[in-house]
Parts: sequence; structure tokens; C-alpha cells
Amino acid sequence: MKEPETPQDPKMDPERRRFVLVTGPSGAGRSSALNVLEDAGFEAIDNLPLRLLPALLDGPAQERSVALGIDARNRDFSTNGVLDLLGQLSAREGLMVELLYMDCSTDVLLRRFSETRRRHPLAPADRPAEGIRREQDMLLPIRARADVLIDTTNLNVHELRAEVEHWFAPTGKHHLTISVQSFSYKRGLPRSVDMVYDCRFLRNPYWDNSLRGLNGTDPQVATYVSQDPRYDAFASKVLELSALLLPAFRDEGKSHVSIAFGCTGGQHRSVTLAEQHALSLAEQGWQVSIRHRELDRQHPVKAVT
Repeated sequence: MKEPETPQDPKMDPERRRFVLVTGPSGAGRSSALNVLEDAGFEAIDNLPLRLLPALLDGPAQERSVALGIDARNRDFSTNGVLDLLGQLSAREGLMVELLYMDCSTDVLLRRFSETRRRHPLAPADRPAEGIRREQDMLLPIRARADVLIDTTNLNVHELRAEVEHWFAPTGKHHLTISVQSFSYKRGLPRSVDMVYDCRFLRNPYWDNSLRGLNGTDPQVATYVSQDPRYDAFASKVLELSALLLPAFRDEGKSHVSIAFGCTGGQHRSVTLAEQHALSLAEQGWQVSIRHRELDRQHPVKAVT
């Protein structure tokens, strides 16, 4: 196995666009590796027909590096075709080409197919063992060409991520994006939210006629809500909990975390808390976006920088 002298970050060399071809036996972890590379900043593409790749690379210049996953399911996949493609790409100026080969023992591959009950792409009459053998034989020349080889036989998902990040994201930290939103309990909880905070115990600007028509982004409303004697302690504890959990979520491999604040109408208290929390997280260096579901469901998500 050939190995790079040192792991490199996809944005380290602005003069050379990085291209990583990810392949290996079906079930060895190719899709998982692509997910890690995507979190590390690569543009990840799965099973693009090889004949279309030159058009992709010849398109408008992009700063992001590319990770392309291919396997035996690819319509025009062949050993010679992949090796020829690697040779052609390596000859291009401004492109750093690497082959990441995800490998795994036959026994473990067979167990994985048995557990998932998926049919092997090269298996005749639902005989995965035969398909695994055929694919391994077909991939031997490509395996020998690998720049980085990762054997996933004894790796769990976290160890696999760490191994891929070692070679392609040496900081060991992928990006974690955070969305903070406000909502109304009358319209129900938002879907796919990781953490929800109920703000209905705070003083309600709705009962102040001068504030009823405003929303929580207005300084007057924010001041009114923040004057509740329980506001500071609540906001502080929520921020403290986020400071504890967000690094843990990132280390666990999550790429996105959603935090929601709810109140009765989704116009005043939850909006104020969402704005304040998002700003605090942004000040700590997190990448944050804000959405106020009840204020305007048609507006795009607002990014906080």
C-alpha cells in the first residue's frame, strides 16, 4: 500500500484541487467513508458513471475538493477502466488524485450481507459468498494501486470515521452546523429537532397592547422578555448545556444539530430566545442558522456569522 507522507486537508493547497476516488468491495464501508469526506469539506458524489467524470472536472472551476465513490454497481465499472481513469486524472495539472480503498475480510462481508439481507451486486441466485469472491478478484489490481487502504474488518463506525479523518481531515474535526428555530406549540413540534426548550413560563408580550403586533426580533420585545426574573438563568443554563453537548455531538460524528424554542404563538418569547441563543453560539465560533417558523414560512433560513 502506498501512503501519503502526511495527511492533508482538502483546503490546504489552493493550487491543487484534491480528487479522492473511493472504492472497495461492496459492504466494506465506501458509503460511510464518503459521508466522512463530505463532512470534511469534500463534494461527495456516489456512483457517477465514469464517462461523465471528465465533464464534471472540466466544468466551472470550484474550490472544493471532490470525493467520488464507485463500485461494481456502476454501469461502466471495470478494472481497466478505473486504472485508465486514474492515469488520465493524475496527468492533469492542478489536480491531486488519490485512491482510497475500503477493504474488509470475506467473513465479515458475508455477515454484513446476511444481517442486512441485501443482494450482492455480483451474486448469482442470491449467493453472496460467490459475489464477494468475484468482486474481490476483480478489484485486486485496483487494491494494489491504492494510495490509502483502510481495513474495516474490526472497525466500528466511530473508528472508521477517525481513520478516514486521519488521512483526509488531519484536524480530526469535521464541520457541525447548527440550526436554531422558534415555533408555536399551537402548530405542533417541528420535525427532526434534537433539543426543544419551552419558553411559555416567561412573561408574555402578547398581553401588552403596545407589543402585541411586534415580534421577538424587535428590541422592545426582547427587552420585555429579558426582564422576566427567570430569563437570565434560563438563557444561561441553555447556553451552558449547548456548550457541553455540541462538541460531544461533533465528536460523535453528527454533522447537524437542531435546537428549537417554543412558546404559545411562536411570535415573541421563543423568537427572542432563539435569536439570543443563536448569536451566543455564533460568538463562540459555531456555524449557525436561524429560522422563525411562525413569522414567515416563506423566507430563506438566515445565517449567523
